[in-house]
Amino acid sequence: MSSDTPARAVGPEDDAERIAAAVTAVKGVAGLHAGMFGEVATYLPGRRVSGIRIGSDRVDVHVSLALDAPVRPTATAIQRAVAEISDLPVDVTVEDLLPVTPQISRGLR
Repeated sequence: MSSDTPARAVGPEDDAERIAAAVTAVKGVAGLHAGMFGEVATYLPGRRVSGIRIGSDRVDVHVSLALDAPVRPTATAIQRAVAEISDLPVDVTVEDLLPVTPQISRGLR
């Protein structure tokens, strides 16, 4: 899913971790996903934020959802959460659906 809102500059150092926290707080998100080969990340000095890629013209968010989470409404909620931090368009990719287990459900809100 993609949202097309007016763009403003986003600083990866300032926003990648805030975006990651906002995304993982969305109900139904089991976690961020770095992609098949770990290619989806924002690289910061001495660390990286996997699952979030902030480009010059958009934000890519890759996630794993709980198996029982509705995909489209959850993706829309992720876009809205990111829109509170960045005005760049947001692309959400659902990489995986995970069964709800006690370990996963503790992290879901």
